[in-house]
Amino acid sequence: MPYPRGATWDGIGVNFALHSAHADKVELLLFENANDDRPSHVFELPEQTGPMWHGYIVNLRPGQLYGYRVYGPYNPEAGQRFNPNKVLLDPYAKAIGRPLSWDSSLYGYDTSDARADLSFSDEDSAPYAPLGAVVEETFAWQRDQSPGIPWEETVIYETHVKGATQRHPDVPPSLRGTYLGLASEPMIDHFKSLGITTVQLLPVHAKLNDHFLVQKGLTNYWGYNTLAYFAPEPSYASNGSISAVRDFKMMVRSLHAAGLEVIIDVVYNHSCEGSELGPTLSFRGIDNKTYYKLNPDQKRYHIDYTGTGNTLDPGDPYVLQMIMDSLRYWVEEMHVDGFRFDLASTLARELYDIDMLAPFFKIIQQDPVISQVKLIAEPWDVGPGGYQVGGFPWQWAEWNGRYRDSVRSFWRGDRGQNGEIATRVTGSSDLYERSGRRPFASINFITAHDGFTLEDLVSYEEKHNEANMEDNRDGHDHNLSVNCGVEGPSEDPVVLACRERRKRSLMGMMLLSQGVPMILGGDELSHTRGGNNNPYCQDNETTWYDWNLTPRKEKFLEFVQGLTAFRKRHPSFRRRHFLSGPEGKGISDAVWWHPDGREMNSGDWDNSHLTTFGFILRGVLSRKNGRGTPVRDDTFFVVMNQNDEQRTVHLPENEHVMDGTCLRWVVVPELREGLATAQTRYAPGGLLRLPGHTLTAMRAEIESD
Repeated sequence: MPYPRGATWDGIGVNFALHSAHADKVELLLFENANDDRPSHVFELPEQTGPMWHGYIVNLRPGQLYGYRVYGPYNPEAGQRFNPNKVLLDPYAKAIGRPLSWDSSLYGYDTSDARADLSFSDEDSAPYAPLGAVVEETFAWQRDQSPGIPWEETVIYETHVKGATQRHPDVPPSLRGTYLGLASEPMIDHFKSLGITTVQLLPVHAKLNDHFLVQKGLTNYWGYNTLAYFAPEPSYASNGSISAVRDFKMMVRSLHAAGLEVIIDVVYNHSCEGSELGPTLSFRGIDNKTYYKLNPDQKRYHIDYTGTGNTLDPGDPYVLQMIMDSLRYWVEEMHVDGFRFDLASTLARELYDIDMLAPFFKIIQQDPVISQVKLIAEPWDVGPGGYQVGGFPWQWAEWNGRYRDSVRSFWRGDRGQNGEIATRVTGSSDLYERSGRRPFASINFITAHDGFTLEDLVSYEEKHNEANMEDNRDGHDHNLSVNCGVEGPSEDPVVLACRERRKRSLMGMMLLSQGVPMILGGDELSHTRGGNNNPYCQDNETTWYDWNLTPRKEKFLEFVQGLTAFRKRHPSFRRRHFLSGPEGKGISDAVWWHPDGREMNSGDWDNSHLTTFGFILRGVLSRKNGRGTPVRDDTFFVVMNQNDEQRTVHLPENEHVMDGTCLRWVVVPELREGLATAQTRYAPGGLLRLPGHTLTAMRAEIESD
């Protein structure tokens, strides 16, 4: 049958179906063992229905290893790169039966020829090419279902499968660095104590370790180099590559049982085959003109909006079908709860320009499966006009790069940020409200896998990527970081105290902002990467979390745990709607507060010398949650000092509270550390002395009328 694409076992045999619009012939190759240099059987697929090549073989079973040879013209200048000497991986392979071994035969051209990719290679890649494996779909899910966490209650934890557990002393050694290790009891206990609701995994699609990295003794650790969009990465399996599918399902089932969602990072913008000088492993040899965007004037070359050498073409209906089939597979068969789309602006490009009405977004919107899961865009790519923060359709949340940069800049001490920071803290209504979106469209983050960790953000002013062996040229230079007077590690108590205050202010602001907070895995442990802000190739202690915590790091972990618990208790900080302005009685959800003891005015926002201010967040106005239940909360006063020196703040008087008679302002226990005195209760209109680089919050203790 021509559909479903891929290798489908029905209990009797296996149906094989491959799409290639321009091929002349397709051969199916069966291998007995992963170390075989040649196939045991070769079958020419007997049927061609439209662009689909297909055939059925009885008596094959799950675990069968297979690949393809695809025949057709080799004419690079016309965009055609068929080479039947290359064994090709099925784009729909659901498991990797044999990983790639680097060899010159993997290239479609003769790497020793001066004409480069215009030449033709007659070397057979069968001993070295990656192979697919037939899988059995059945699994004992045991009534598993998604926790269905509402967006406004979501707290995301971005992590790498291996890095989270590789050094965890309480995870069994055999499970460290694996899917099952991530779902082990010590990790689930940590996730629950941390107060996160959603585990967001760096790419788990099967990946390729780039040849240039392997030659340097490095690896593509992050995994943004996809080899197969249906197969889980086999190196995270507990018992060889074939167990990867089962292990991933077991991980999801265990995390769901603990009430935790699973979101995976997906890379549908490019593949691992790189530019025209890259290897021929799958898409390029199956149908280069179909799968990739090619330069219309010089089809020898790929269009590159991703910085990797190629760009997949979701404008082609069969490529788009592959992406949608992959997404549905990960929801329906692997039970994930959503996706974070890497360089998502690429998916909105027609040929050159970005169009949010592109077919990809239309299909997502009407799809009964994918439209119902969490969708997060990384709203940029490296092409012209690629920065699209705030521009995605209403069903999507976005990594808010404006939020990240504003908060970093503010706590670094940059002046003139007050208006910007007020907008970001209250949910970035300027980006999302006009299009009918909610505050939870904004994924608020300070740090992510790409860039400094939180510890490094307050410890380094320059990147230190020498270990990547690119002469420190890679990675971002615009880090908006500060080192508190010493570059890198320090035992100076003054320096450490400065760093701890800044870390608490950064994390505190994120967890008190409207929108969805995302914590970078390891930040709660004060993990450092030694100033490496691009450790994509570091599969070592640079990126593996260190679970042996000093007292200083223990205290910070307790701070984060306490603050996520505080956020969960108080719906004022996770509202479903943007904050309102004055209503009938002149009451508004929030009032911005000047340290002199009055409401902020328009001139204050332009005052670059104003480094201390806050806001009153009123809980008196009745709201309803997503289930229609009325929500009420306390009134809070959040205040921040970005200055190096202590500042005095006149606290709001009773009339600014509106909930009733304010007896006193009480410092929120989770944000008490670092204040100038041990005092925790203040009279309305009293004076609060706020140290430099500090954020705190106070609750209005009310005597109701």
